[in-house]
Amino acid sequence: MQLSGIYAITDDELLPEHSLLAAVESALSAGISLLQYRSKRGSNNSRQNIAIELLALCKRYQIPLIINDDVELCLTINADGVHLGQQDATLEVARQRLGAKALIGVTCHASIESAIVAERAGADYVAFGLFFKSATKPQAPPASLEILGKAKVALSIPIVAIGGINAENGAAVFDAGADMLAIIDGIFGDEEIAQQTEDLVNISNQSQARASQSVQKNRTTR
Repeated sequence: MQLSGIYAITDDELLPEHSLLAAVESALSAGISLLQYRSKRGSNNSRQNIAIELLALCKRYQIPLIINDDVELCLTINADGVHLGQQDATLEVARQRLGAKALIGVTCHASIESAIVAERAGADYVAFGLFFKSATKPQAPPASLEILGKAKVALSIPIVAIGGINAENGAAVFDAGADMLAIIDGIFGDEEIAQQTEDLVNISNQSQARASQSVQKNRTTR
């Protein structure tokens, strides 16, 4: 699967249960490429029921659903994959439990070395960040945009950038080397979810067009 574009992540504070599905559908209809269900609240049954509803919604839009941290929940509802942090289940265990077709992403913060290890262990993508001040993850360790360019050289799997990214700074993050922008507040932090998402998708499309033109130019000058 070609992973590129806008990667939306849900948030308990920004998306109360009663508004979650409608908000997510707004983002889906506006063109996100991937959705991650991230929740630290409620019972296991409650989170499972919500995840099932999100998966059905994502299937309607033919967009993969990733479960944050929880390999067992991913397996139970047959979601498309899981995202693992540094302290979560190891990638090898997750792959063994979920199978070869599951999408597995790994948080690497600002470590190229961790990303290389993750790729060798079978990760489908790696995520770097925090790049900008973030209201949803203020304690996350910072990263410089320069790491994206270094990762592009060192890795062959898609690179996700996360942390305070929005329509104002998104183009610079793509240009620095990101394949996907993982966004929470920049999508769900405002009532105009569809408009915010459309703005980000347009930035993604423009970035991909610039990258394609650059490749074509390099080919013609050889």
